[in-house]
Amino acid sequence: MGKVRNILAIKGNAVFSVEPETTVYNALEQMVEKNLGALLVEDKGKFVGIFTERDYARKVILRGKSSRETQIREIMSEHPATVTPDTTIEDCMKLMTSRYIRHLPVMEEGKLVGLISIGDVVKYIIDEQKFIIENLEHYITGH
Repeated sequence: MGKVRNILAIKGNAVFSVEPETTVYNALEQMVEKNLGALLVEDKGKFVGIFTERDYARKVILRGKSSRETQIREIMSEHPATVTPDTTIEDCMKLMTSRYIRHLPVMEEGKLVGLISIGDVVKYIIDEQKFIIENLEHYITGH
């Protein structure tokens, strides 16, 4: 099975982040603009957490907070699970499933190098299985 680095090679290593002082509203605008479900949170270049759509729904709306006044630091998920480029896709699936999470920051030597989502993982698995099936069909039929 593949590794996180295989997903990043296809998807790219773009890391979109906000600072802890950013308002939730401004972070949401960035998420909409870039069509993202999560933003990484960096404080002076250091990775400190993740802000997801789920954080917004559960920690702002349902608690009656204002997204224009609330800072990301108040609602971000601190110390999220992370993976490395050498983590297997299978291990990512296990981690995401067991912890009910949809996004995994990718760290290498203490630095953020990417972010993968459950969608990226599922797409990779589907493409890999399709490739295997096509090769088996070619082998069986001799084409």
